Amino acid sequence: MFLTPTFTGYSKFIQQSSLQLRGLFTVISRSIHTPVSYNMLPLSIEQRRPTCSPEYDQSTLSNYKYFTVLHTDLNLSVSFDKSAISGSVTFQLKKLYEDKKKTGELHLDTSYLNILDVQIDGSKTDFEIEQRKEPLGSRLVIKNSSCNDKFNLIIQFCTTDKCTALQWLNSKQTKGGKPYVFSQLEAIHARSLFPCFDTPSVKSTFTASIESPLPVVFSGIRTKSSNKNTSIYNFEQKVPIPAYLIGIASGDLTSAPIGPRSTVYAEPFRLKDCQWEFENDVEKFIQTAEKIIFDYEWGTYDILINVDSYPYGGMESPNMTFATPTLIAHDKSNIDVIAHELAHSWSGNLVTNCSWNHFWLNEGWTVYLERRIIGAIHGEPTRHFSALIGWSDLQNSIASMKDPERFSTLVQNLNDNTDPDDAFSSVPYEKGFNLLFHLETVLGGKAEFDPFIRSYFRKFAKKSLDTFQFLDTLYEFYPEKKEILDSVDWETWLYKPGMPPRPHFITALADNVYQLADKWVEMAQNLNTTEEFRSEFNSVDVKDFNSNQLVLFLETLTQNGHSSKKPRSFDWAEFPVASKALLDIYQDKIVESQNAEVVFKMFKFLIFAKLQETYKHLADWLGTVGRMKFVRPGYRLLNSVDRQLAVATFEKYKDAYHPICKALVKQDLGL
Repeated sequence: MFLTPTFTGYSKFIQQSSLQLRGLFTVISRSIHTPVSYNMLPLSIEQRRPTCSPEYDQSTLSNYKYFTVLHTDLNLSVSFDKSAISGSVTFQLKKLYEDKKKTGELHLDTSYLNILDVQIDGSKTDFEIEQRKEPLGSRLVIKNSSCNDKFNLIIQFCTTDKCTALQWLNSKQTKGGKPYVFSQLEAIHARSLFPCFDTPSVKSTFTASIESPLPVVFSGIRTKSSNKNTSIYNFEQKVPIPAYLIGIASGDLTSAPIGPRSTVYAEPFRLKDCQWEFENDVEKFIQTAEKIIFDYEWGTYDILINVDSYPYGGMESPNMTFATPTLIAHDKSNIDVIAHELAHSWSGNLVTNCSWNHFWLNEGWTVYLERRIIGAIHGEPTRHFSALIGWSDLQNSIASMKDPERFSTLVQNLNDNTDPDDAFSSVPYEKGFNLLFHLETVLGGKAEFDPFIRSYFRKFAKKSLDTFQFLDTLYEFYPEKKEILDSVDWETWLYKPGMPPRPHFITALADNVYQLADKWVEMAQNLNTTEEFRSEFNSVDVKDFNSNQLVLFLETLTQNGHSSKKPRSFDWAEFPVASKALLDIYQDKIVESQNAEVVFKMFKFLIFAKLQETYKHLADWLGTVGRMKFVRPGYRLLNSVDRQLAVATFEKYKDAYHPICKALVKQDLGL
């Protein structure tokens, strides 16, 4: 419907009508490409609609739109002596166009790969590796001589010492005394492991045969092999997945059961602790998720606890979640990360963002489902408490960004060849969660929202989508609630930088934390001796706090308390007696904690308090962890008080960090 002129002015009418026409032309254009019935979105969003959905992924150099990958087979050999993986990849392809100009060449992604040979249907064919284009790598151009609609493409290759997809550790760098290698392919590092259509828009089933002198795990289910050579490990992934979800690790790995369909893998020295940490809880997570969404369709759900240098909390490689050893807190307090990686089995793995511009569709949904799982098990206040922690993380993340105007929007624009790694932050996770939580609230609560969850994941199962397909599906599912959906400020949520509108959270588990933090801020300004502090505080204050409450307590202290009445100029560095007394009084729960989340927040408090004698302790700790959640802000904190120590510490430990982590810390330190 078009607007009619009013006294506000004819020029405004012309402007608004023009915008509506643009939206209408977009609708018509889109209907030509994708004839799907949907309700027109609010105009401010509709005019942003791409001409075709799912939106084209600009972070790949491949011509993936012209072919379908029917199946992918990897035949790999792991060489610890050469720190290289070599072998071949076979793609079973189908042309999507008859036009020879479009299908006469195959374009694949590579990055720092040696391409040794290319064959199509058993015959050698010409190929060329174009000049590198940072950060996307080098396009592999292959002459397609096949006249068949379906054909096999076989490429022999070998990784190089510049490979960004793998981290190699020699026997001196592991606690078990044997070499180790693991992959990390998200976002665009699969092209550094093997030539591929490196885009989340392309999904394929996989088989893999991997030769290694040490045990191997892979993102699939291990199959029985007739080969008596125990150094060859065979796997199958029957659910189509994008290349970035491939996960490979090889090292001194042993395993133990942790549930009826779950096994944990780890180096022998930590296997018992891993088994204790996860036993029984994983199956509980799976069954809870199945009730919220639908049945888990991947068969097994296993966990690999990686070496210390693993850069992420977890990576959702199907069937084999790769996880950080910082989850082993010896009190089960960090296993919620597994709920997150498990939730990826539906969000991200089964239903996938079509490009990294729409990363929030993976991570926002996953955080939402993770908290639904935790809330179903531990109660609604626990879900809201986790959301409060996430809100704080989002504030810190945006505050520390070098370019928040660009990278704090929910829908990103990486179409200018920006490295998706540069856009990695809490934004797609927490801003995405808060949007979905807001939708749940305005649509009437969980009972009203849950049928949409099931419908959405069924509709897009084994597919990749963009934000507009999500929005169209939302509007289609709730035709009677269009007015409510139109009232959502989509422009702010999706495209404006900064913090989103704050939802209402249940603060039952946080209130005591805030009260204690406020009391410490107040008393720090009024008490002068350790004895005076001991008369006001004791260890009982935090006796019943769980690890997440301790994290919130320490984080709130570094924000000068929770109450708006507290002076914003309060500086812990001016009250060293108070700072030392706090850590002394709560030593058992904070200083001696084995929970990495608590330990990191403690170091953050120490830096804020400028207790110089503790700087070296943070520096030493940064040599024991590789998880970027701790390493990057840890170096930024250390750099803020002692740049010389920060740089020296990085120089000492840099070769033990994952290549992605190493590059980003170097960037953070301005080296």
